[in-house]
Amino acid sequence: MSILNVERLSHGFGDRAIFNDVSFRLLKGEHIGLIGANGEGKSTFMNIITGKLQPDDGKVEWSKKMRVGYLDQHAVLSKGMTMRDILKSAFQYLFDMEQEMNDMYGRMGDVTPEELEKLLEDVGTLQDTLTNQDFYLIDAKIDETARGLGLTDIGLDKDVNDLSGGQRTKVLLAKLLLEKPDILLLDEPTNYLDEQHIEWLKRYLQEYENAFILISHDIPFLNSVINLIYHMENQELNRYVGDYDHFQEVYEMKKQQLESAYKRQQQEIADLKDFVQRNKASVATRNMAMSRQKKLDKMDVIELAKEKPKPQFNFLEARASSKLIFETKDLVIGYDSPLSRPLNLRMERGQKIALVGANGIGKTTLLRSILGEIGALEGSVQLGDILSIGYFQQEMKESNNNTCIDEIWNEFSSFNQFEVRAALAKCGLTTKHIESKISVLSGGEKAKVRLCKLINRETNLLVLDEPTNHLDVDAKDELARALKAYKGSILMISHEPEFYQQIVTETWNCESWTTKVF
Repeated sequence: MSILNVERLSHGFGDRAIFNDVSFRLLKGEHIGLIGANGEGKSTFMNIITGKLQPDDGKVEWSKKMRVGYLDQHAVLSKGMTMRDILKSAFQYLFDMEQEMNDMYGRMGDVTPEELEKLLEDVGTLQDTLTNQDFYLIDAKIDETARGLGLTDIGLDKDVNDLSGGQRTKVLLAKLLLEKPDILLLDEPTNYLDEQHIEWLKRYLQEYENAFILISHDIPFLNSVINLIYHMENQELNRYVGDYDHFQEVYEMKKQQLESAYKRQQQEIADLKDFVQRNKASVATRNMAMSRQKKLDKMDVIELAKEKPKPQFNFLEARASSKLIFETKDLVIGYDSPLSRPLNLRMERGQKIALVGANGIGKTTLLRSILGEIGALEGSVQLGDILSIGYFQQEMKESNNNTCIDEIWNEFSSFNQFEVRAALAKCGLTTKHIESKISVLSGGEKAKVRLCKLINRETNLLVLDEPTNHLDVDAKDELARALKAYKGSILMISHEPEFYQQIVTETWNCESWTTKVF
């Protein structure tokens, strides 16, 4: 049974086309991976099918009474609400039902016997619905899901405004899973999640009976939960049965077949044109030349899609730092209360270290404390000499109306326009992206602009907070290559073992020194 039909969808931003005549169908129980490079329109597609964005052309039709749950990577939470408030709102329709039932009880003393009988019947129906929907087990359900995603470690009475990016993602995801919609739409749900809770989400989706559409650049995660791939590329959307690995095999085979057919046709076109040119003037061969020309005119010419620019991340390296990068003495990190026991840590030149562990235990706080962005609650940090630090932050909260060109020019005023464009193009951004405002770019394109600023500044220490969030597969692979080649020191937070394990010389598990209880 078809849950969603998308017919002949076309959409663009200004003169930049995103989709052209795209069709899509979602059937009951399908687990779909929606994939494609940064900027191909995956999040835009989600916004169109959920009605947040109106397409330029085409039709989107959902089955009637279909409950759709959407995890938006850009969703915001209202200040003043606790995590428990947000999670309870997943059951708002049941609380409304309970209120309606209580109102009926309140009216029973003022009605006729006939009206009382009708009210008792209606109350019974509502009571049965609440019981069948496990209304009286809501708190237990909330606790179970919150525990699975690590929210109980943070405290469910914490104001959502005080949460980190990862914690906010977990709250939105937990609410969505508690709602149990008929279809889940998940836009990069593993961003900001730690390894333990990615594993929990993986198991949940493997057992999920309803349909879902998942956007993710985390290939091991994607492979483990989906059975269909829809690939978004060059304004098209193509369907492949199987997981991502199988898609890659079929995609490469189709690509090679198309390239072979293109070469054969180009040779045929060249031969026909040559024949026409040599024979059109002669009376004896003119008819044959005209016949060949007609064949040329009717030919359905194969066109190869333009190759998208592949990112090239080559970090500029400053002169070597002192042997000591940093050393902490009885350092206690935190804001209002301690997030760690006293830390005595030391990093030396040439080390490449990954900080790992659950969200909310203070990994980002540790980075910011070492860099001097926030003060220590106790103890001290000593930085080494001759440090040229490049810092990639996990989140950039401020809205940015600069164009990509202005953003780089503001940072590197000595560059001319050609150099600015070349720097952005090397990071995998097309001319259309380069001339766009940063505010309209996808998460991955924004990350590439920030990486552009980082690789064009001379550094000998890179401090990276979840650098792979939003990056597509090509960009992630190239970033790994560049970081392996980098001769400076690296201190990195990452939740993707397959990414950081190929780069780092050692791993620090922050759970071993946190004050949080696990």
